[in-house]
Amino acid sequence: MSKVYLSIGSNKGNRSLLINKAIDEIEKKIGIIISRSSIYQSKSWGFDSNDFYNLCLLIDTDILPKSLLINLKKIEKSMGREDIDGSYSDRFIDIDILFYDNIIKDLKDLKIPHPKIEIRKFVLVPMLEIANDYVHPILNKTIKELDNECSDQDIPLKII
Repeated sequence: MSKVYLSIGSNKGNRSLLINKAIDEIEKKIGIIISRSSIYQSKSWGFDSNDFYNLCLLIDTDILPKSLLINLKKIEKSMGREDIDGSYSDRFIDIDILFYDNIIKDLKDLKIPHPKIEIRKFVLVPMLEIANDYVHPILNKTIKELDNECSDQDIPLKII
């Protein structure tokens, strides 16, 4: 089994309900949830819109990275996700692979670790709860170190 960190976000509809539904779908179709962070509220990143709710999960799965991405995209689509030319936009649900064991992948449609983790408080703060000592396989810094060095001024608010 592989250890995978995921980030889940929503800024449309009933955000808490959608995030919990996504977690249920991940548990049914992807793997065992080992740990989950609290849900945090943060401003939209890269565009102006409704605030996002975000959380991070640690899961155990036997699904390989490319297949995992395909399966997560199916969950997103089943929950109303529409891709708009890859740009930032409002989303009922957004599920990202942050880390997959300690592997590094740089494919056109799959980058592991997920790019820009180190500049996004909405990812780092929830990750602190479940993996503050996890070492980023490219940057060779812990999540705690990345959070301390992050210049993002939008500190997420823990809500649940």
